[in-house]
Amino acid sequence: MATPHPTEGAGPGGEPPLGELVSEIVTDVQTLLRQEMELAKAEIREEGRRAGKAAGMFGGAGFAGYMVAVLGSFTAVFALDNVLGLAWSALIVTGAWAVIGAVLFVLGRIGMRSFSPKPRKTLDSLKEDARWARHPIGSRPTSMRHSTSSTTTSTVSPSG
Repeated sequence: MATPHPTEGAGPGGEPPLGELVSEIVTDVQTLLRQEMELAKAEIREEGRRAGKAAGMFGGAGFAGYMVAVLGSFTAVFALDNVLGLAWSALIVTGAWAVIGAVLFVLGRIGMRSFSPKPRKTLDSLKEDARWARHPIGSRPTSMRHSTSSTTTSTVSPSG
């Protein structure tokens, strides 16, 4: 944005006119809100992926439980019919499915416990932006410092 010449449209003391200041504030607020929305969307997508993985683990645990029931039934039938060889094989396979089901269930439960639907980074950033809005001198809001652009990777220090 080009700065006006000190003699053109400058207010008392060489300050920019009020209209220009209001325009800059509106632009900054629009940019801030846009960046906060992008951050919230990214966080929600990430949490959705976590929840999807955990749900998949529960699905795997459910299938493994079904297999335990089916193979356990076959094992009982074979054990009553033929006490040796074949029944023990079916029992080993059933035990393996039970272990797989237990592992998948535990992993799914851990995944669901770590799931948080709140966009924490966005909430923290909004709180910092609110603090900045009350005392704007000397720093910029977090979302103004951390650009979402792929070309800008550096952050601006609080002093400017």
